[in-house]
Amino acid sequence: MQNIKEKIRNIPDFPKPGIQFKDITPLLANPEAFKETIDAFRQLHEHDRIDIVAGIEARGFVFAAALAYAIGAGTCLIRKPGKLPHSIHRQTYELEYGNDAVEIHTDAFKPGQRILIIDDVLATGGTISAAIKLIRNNFDVEIAGVDFLMELTFLNGRQNLPDLPIRSLIQF
Repeated sequence: MQNIKEKIRNIPDFPKPGIQFKDITPLLANPEAFKETIDAFRQLHEHDRIDIVAGIEARGFVFAAALAYAIGAGTCLIRKPGKLPHSIHRQTYELEYGNDAVEIHTDAFKPGQRILIIDDVLATGGTISAAIKLIRNNFDVEIAGVDFLMELTFLNGRQNLPDLPIRSLIQF
């Protein structure tokens, strides 16, 4: 995991002063590190039955698609409002200064499927909590777990999540 962690660049004061943005573009550009990342996620689920890997906008899409391919699953997108062309379900959630929402197509899953949700970073847990509610409130499926590339442990986002298997490859 050290090789993966070393490929994540810290950008101070982005997108606003005081924020230390974790830039994954060097990781994605490095074939060995990206392969190591997807292989690490794949190994977490080599004995699981996963039907669909759901990726959260936008960086979660990269990992969801690659992991779905690696484990022989399908993939779907959980997006910000107004981005999906078909009929949707929506879940709103509160941010520090306002509200946001996530959406998914109404036909994203079939009853009984096992879903893995993946995103790049676990921070406060707001977006992933909304994604879990979105799926649980609208589909008869099982959420098999939630995976993250990285977890910002000082924000304590894990404590705001429901009782599900939650895994992060690296921690800051």
